[in-house]
Amino acid sequence: MQKRQFLSVITAVALAAGAGSVLAQDGVFKIGLIVPLTGPFASTGKQLEAAARLYMAQNGNSVGGRKVELIVRDDTGTPEITKRIAQELVVNDKINVLAGFGLTPLALATAPIATQSKTPLVVMSAATSSITQASPYIIRTSFTVPQVVTALADWASKNGIKKVVSLVTDYGPGVDSEKYFKETFVANGGTVIETLRVPLRNPDFAPFLQKVRDAKPDALFAFVPSGAGSALMKQFAERGLDKAGIRMIAEGSVTDDDILNSMGDVANGVVTAHHYSAAHNSPLNKRFVEAFMKANNNQRPNFMAVGAYDGMRVIYEAIKATKGAGGGDALLAAMKGQIFESPRGPMFIDAQTRDVVHNIYIRKVERKDGQLFNVEFETIKDVKDPGKSK
Repeated sequence: MQKRQFLSVITAVALAAGAGSVLAQDGVFKIGLIVPLTGPFASTGKQLEAAARLYMAQNGNSVGGRKVELIVRDDTGTPEITKRIAQELVVNDKINVLAGFGLTPLALATAPIATQSKTPLVVMSAATSSITQASPYIIRTSFTVPQVVTALADWASKNGIKKVVSLVTDYGPGVDSEKYFKETFVANGGTVIETLRVPLRNPDFAPFLQKVRDAKPDALFAFVPSGAGSALMKQFAERGLDKAGIRMIAEGSVTDDDILNSMGDVANGVVTAHHYSAAHNSPLNKRFVEAFMKANNNQRPNFMAVGAYDGMRVIYEAIKATKGAGGGDALLAAMKGQIFESPRGPMFIDAQTRDVVHNIYIRKVERKDGQLFNVEFETIKDVKDPGKSK
């Protein structure tokens, strides 16, 4: 225990010392991008890195008189590794901004390092409501789960869905999904018959889906992290829930653009809510999708990609605003309150909560030109995180 306390003190001293060095010695502005590039969440990391590199390719590697360097590290989706990498980046590499964070536990593991070293931490993916409260240096450019699932619950209530079973992955965003969907749906007069939670790693959905079929709800409400939707949809079909007349409504990660085409016809007609679709109809998004696919072997960008692309924009604008000379506090101040047009639509960073405010879209999976897309048909404008008002 004494040894652990001693190491904690040494780390804190080193981090504080790093905080005093506003500029890297070589004058380079360094962004430490920590993402899962191997392991079960590798698709998330690859989307984040690809979008960050695309932004730099389009906007140059020099801003505010500083050369910008992106230092990418693979945390394999393991919080202990994320934390160690963050410490090394702050102490050894003297990075100016931490960014990435593919899952909630990874962002939360790094929050104390951001606080101790006064280093802005830009969350480009993780979506649990409470993340920005874990450190005053956290800015989020992804989304929050409560923003999405409350909109979906409102839609379901207005469209003939009275009884629902909830099935979520058992970690921060899943717990948020279950809580905020249920609260809104029940307040609107609906009934959540049962709430089911599946493990984060190596989930087997089959026994849970059998419970759903036996309960005979009007719809299954689901949340699983990006990349896990294929297995869920496959087992949904294998268990015959679609043929039993049970509808699937879901948080948008389930029909992730990156894997949607591989799901096949079982995904057709699934209604979801989310903040981004590759099919979003705006000139800016069409240019973004075209450029991303051209740079990445025809791979379609997903909501992870737009979170990283916008995150890089927030960082670049903060460097410009501080004329390349700002330390952590100045950069953080320049990130708060930014308003801009994203490939997702209009958005801004709330100066008080440091969280993203943007449109939420109700979408339906449809086949267009031989491919499956999340086609938006309803827009809820300027949605703040409901979790911050409670």
